[in-house]
Amino acid sequence: MMLNIREYIFFFCLPFCESANILYVVPVSSRSHDIFLRPIGLELANRGHNVTVITSFDVPNSPENYHKVVVERKEIWDLMGTARPNIFETTKISTIELINTILWKAGLAFTEHILNSTEVQDFLKQDNNYDLVICETFVQDAIYYFSHRYNAPLVLVTPFGNCMRHNIAVGNPLQLATIHYEFVPIENPKSFLGRMKNLFISIYEYVLWRFWYLKEQEILAKKYIKDLPEPVPNLYDTEKNAALFLVNRHFSFNEPMAYLPNIIEIGGLHTTMNAEPEILPKEIEKVLNESTNGIVYINFGSNVKSSELPADKRNAFISILGRLKHTVLWKWENDLTKDMPQNIITRKWFPQHKILAHPNIKLFIGHGGAMSTQEAVYHGVPILGVPVYADQYNNLLLAKEAGFGEILNFNDINEASTERAIKDILEKDIYMLKAKEVSKIFRDRPMNPLETAMFWIEYVIRNNGTNRMKSSAIDMHWTVFNMLDVYAFIVITFVAIAFLAVKLLIVLRNKLRYRTVLTKKQKRS
Repeated sequence: MMLNIREYIFFFCLPFCESANILYVVPVSSRSHDIFLRPIGLELANRGHNVTVITSFDVPNSPENYHKVVVERKEIWDLMGTARPNIFETTKISTIELINTILWKAGLAFTEHILNSTEVQDFLKQDNNYDLVICETFVQDAIYYFSHRYNAPLVLVTPFGNCMRHNIAVGNPLQLATIHYEFVPIENPKSFLGRMKNLFISIYEYVLWRFWYLKEQEILAKKYIKDLPEPVPNLYDTEKNAALFLVNRHFSFNEPMAYLPNIIEIGGLHTTMNAEPEILPKEIEKVLNESTNGIVYINFGSNVKSSELPADKRNAFISILGRLKHTVLWKWENDLTKDMPQNIITRKWFPQHKILAHPNIKLFIGHGGAMSTQEAVYHGVPILGVPVYADQYNNLLLAKEAGFGEILNFNDINEASTERAIKDILEKDIYMLKAKEVSKIFRDRPMNPLETAMFWIEYVIRNNGTNRMKSSAIDMHWTVFNMLDVYAFIVITFVAIAFLAVKLLIVLRNKLRYRTVLTKKQKRS
């Protein structure tokens, strides 16, 4: 019997990696984060490991060795005590305001909600032991202390791609000329102004996180995680000593980046295993199969609601889409769809992964979220993106640069711009050709992303954590790591030599002048 590569790797590694007790802490209440992170915990359980997951999402019909600590799911607006805004309004928020009012403020409220929950407090009272702790890295840094509490190696995983502050912490080359801070939209990132903006926002966020936010997270951790073994390291040292960091990006689509050995790309992991097997409704499958002119699919993600589009922009979309010969599937969150043209089919939910996989999909209109963009890349579907906040503009800019996407800025949406953007992609074959080309490269890997994550997680388990993949930079002062002392010595030496040379020249010049004057006097006499 022939084994596929996944089965081969499983049986090959099985003798070398016994079943481990793993604590998987992924409590962020965003549905998109759960879509990306859930397969890791489930696959570890399927491989025989004993997995305990702290999450905001229940997993029905999970394996017996997949133990759930399900915390009440709350939106960040509830935690901050404010009404949920129209998410499209966040297009008016600057990056600095996004960091200060949403990331950090909501992050502290969310961290306290998780740690102070009855479920987590009951869990902490249990006498548990773990061989490995895996934590999502986002805005809840206090959870990294679980690795200290259980004296277990720490693995970090991020669903949003590159994490600039983590690269600084572990001494990974920053490459600021080509790799930019994940949440700042920069139209021309390689220009002088683009690189200047990237440097400024990267330093601003790092300094605020390093010297204020982590301190606040430490206060929450020590308040709610009782009996932490002494001495308790600071969170910065805990993060920089993580054994492994898994990032949701891949060089075939994202800008190529140099990494330390313990930073591993697993971009598109959620495309290789559905945490909840999607079921394509029969009526939607019939529409997909029978659409002779193809399908346009619209979905602005789990947080952004199409129904909240301002009337003028909503009407622009409906007017253009209604005149297409294509069938339109549109995720629409309320029941007010009576005025929709006949070719537009709305639902409050669509099995997106299944839909994008269908060969009749000609265009995906979305907000540019990381998971949605990767699904479009994986299935080779052209994108028209309306970025709203965070990393969405950057994801769409990559699609545009690769030749299979276009960006329609929210403030520019009107009937003329919308029609031009939609028809360009539908009528020009180059967009579909480029989408298929990038999809082929994105899929072409020695192991799929989930298998890659499993190999390196089990590598850490087999070796009880490892320092061999870590840079010695984590033990260096930042001035030493960046060679500033050496550069300073060279500059000071050069200046000193130059100064002495100038002084010597001045002395020689004065002596020559003196001799010249003396010679003239002697001739006169």
